[in-house]
Amino acid sequence: MVAGICAGAVAAAVLASGAADGGTRDHTVRVDGRFAPPAGGTAPAAVTYDEKLVPAGSRIEVRQHVAGNGATTVELRVTGMKPGHTYGVHVHRAPCGADPAAAGGHYQHRPSTDPADANPENEVWLDFTADARGAGRASARHDWGFRRGEASSVILHDEPGNAGTRAACFTVPFAGTG
Repeated sequence: MVAGICAGAVAAAVLASGAADGGTRDHTVRVDGRFAPPAGGTAPAAVTYDEKLVPAGSRIEVRQHVAGNGATTVELRVTGMKPGHTYGVHVHRAPCGADPAAAGGHYQHRPSTDPADANPENEVWLDFTADARGAGRASARHDWGFRRGEASSVILHDEPGNAGTRAACFTVPFAGTG
C-alpha cells in the first residue's frame, strides 16, 4: 500500500501489457486509500460508516487484473480493521456516497432478482477475517469480466456471506470488458 496518503485520499494506477501485434491485452487497476467518515453530506472515496469495525485511517487496496481472455481477478488487502472480526465484502454497482445505500446492490455477472443467484459464482465475494493486527486479504477469480460502467465500488459488510450492514465503502474505477 502507498505510504503517506492522507485520510480519505486515493491513489490509482492502471497498467497494461500485451502483444505488440495488437492482440488482446492484459490490464491491471490498483487503487488504495484511507477510510474517513462522511463529512458535510459528502463521502471520500474510502468512507467508513462504522468506525468500530472500520476505523478512520484504516487502509484498503483493491487490485483488478483482467487477462487477455477476459478472466478477472480481484484482490483486496486491508489494515487497521477490528482484530478477529469477519467481514463480508462484495463488488457493488455504484460509487460510494455519504448514505451507505448509495453504492446500490451487488454487481452480478448474470443480473437477477432471485436470491439464489446472490452467490460467489455470480458475484465477486472477498470475505475475510482480520488477523490479530487488524490486517486481512482475499481474492476472487472469475472467467468473466465486469460490464463497462456497472461495477464501481467495494462494500465491507459487518458479517460474511450475502447480507449484513454496510460498514464501509471504497469507490474503485473497475475496468469493464464489454
